[in-house]
Amino acid sequence: MTDMHTVVPGTPAPTRRLVELNGIDIIKESERTAKPSDLFWPWFAANVSVFGMSYAAFVYGFGVSFWQGVLVAVVGVTISFLLCGIIAIAGKRGSVPTMVLSRSAFGVTGQRVPGIFSWLISIGWETFLAIMATLATATVFAELGWSSGTTTKVIACAVIATLIVLASVAGYHTIIRMQSVLTWVTGLVTLGYIAITFSEIDLGAATALPAASNQALIGALVMVMTGFGLGWINIAADWSRYQKRDASGGAIVFWNTFGGAIAPVLLVCYGLALAGSNPELTDAIANDPIGTLATILPTWFLIPFWIAAVLALVSGAVLGIYSSGLTLLSLGIDIPRPAAALIDGVILTLGTIYVVFFAESFLAPFQSFLITLGVPIAAWAGILIADIMLRRRNYDEAALFDGRGRYGNWNWTSIGIMAVASIVGWGLVINNFADAAAWNNWQGYLLGPLGLGGREGDWAWANLGVLFSLVIGFVGYAVLQAGAVRRQEAEPVAPARDQSMVDGPVA
Repeated sequence: MTDMHTVVPGTPAPTRRLVELNGIDIIKESERTAKPSDLFWPWFAANVSVFGMSYAAFVYGFGVSFWQGVLVAVVGVTISFLLCGIIAIAGKRGSVPTMVLSRSAFGVTGQRVPGIFSWLISIGWETFLAIMATLATATVFAELGWSSGTTTKVIACAVIATLIVLASVAGYHTIIRMQSVLTWVTGLVTLGYIAITFSEIDLGAATALPAASNQALIGALVMVMTGFGLGWINIAADWSRYQKRDASGGAIVFWNTFGGAIAPVLLVCYGLALAGSNPELTDAIANDPIGTLATILPTWFLIPFWIAAVLALVSGAVLGIYSSGLTLLSLGIDIPRPAAALIDGVILTLGTIYVVFFAESFLAPFQSFLITLGVPIAAWAGILIADIMLRRRNYDEAALFDGRGRYGNWNWTSIGIMAVASIVGWGLVINNFADAAAWNNWQGYLLGPLGLGGREGDWAWANLGVLFSLVIGFVGYAVLQAGAVRRQEAEPVAPARDQSMVDGPVA
């Protein structure tokens, strides 16, 4: 099947309007008006959520101390969003969404292999955010003494899903404007939350928590990287494809990293102090990450907290569903972009309904699902990062839509590297939630043969597979495909698109 959005460079694109009509087609030069600092707003708004504080409980689940947790938060969050920033450079170089850009490494049709994993993890993330928003509504209403039963959850689920779908259907320009407003609303309320709950902190109790082993520290680090930047990495270039052609690559990396990381770093660190002072919070967060944080608030602040928390979660889900719709198109689905976003919105709604009303627990199966999909996505990310760093010129945009072009139809070397990286990666992670997600107990098969103590050993909890998958993808592609990339770049390009990189390769 051919892509309905295949266009020849220079073909007129739709003008800016309420509903974005651009799908996976090449963004017209006249529409590329964004500057690097514009990337701050979508990334900051999607991550300035009190959910970041809840992650402290997940970090403590590895048995780390307060200061180990701070180290994990600063390093894990920053590095993971730095990787997103590197991939964002490809958006400027190629004027198309992330998963279309990865055709340069996997081939026009071969890209569908990582594309399926990307679509699944995006659907999972956005559904998870909608679930948390629904459960937080019920908890806050219960704290207020209002109805918090089935009817409340049904209405909350419907309203939240509608907001997410409408914004994602509207598209890029509406989302950017919306995120710039939400940043201030959620940011101010989050600061208010910190000011009100600061008296709950007993830093002496938090810092008295014992330190964990290096294996546990690495496990917490990988969990944070997967939950933050690596959870967004498959959509990182979707927001940079509207950047001006001469935008600095370094500036794109900086604003993407700064916008995505600054709020989570501060919020996770504050959450570590808060949860370390009150073990009951740590236990309760497992079932209701956002709502539990509301239980220590005065009644008068519950409504602002609820509004800001829901809006922040909706903001993150909007980014996810917008990009998952683009990924759906990159797989060859022959429908307009708004329709693709609508389809994913329906799936999100059904998933939220199932988890909120029928599933006994959602956090454990979700984290198991996240680690499982995180392994092949990490391999894909390593491959694409290597591809970006090897290239010195802009992508041949027309060839990204033509299997007869320089990138070919299938790159079996890249697919092989991803397969090997995933097999190794899955062998080095275990299902931390064996009872809640028994379907995932097949992992960890290399921990014994490699002398790492097996599924019960100390290294089993370190989730080494995600890091190994990322490194194998990067090194494998850099070594095996460097010559192929040089040959591709040596081929002539039409003068209108043959523009050298202003900022050069990423160092």
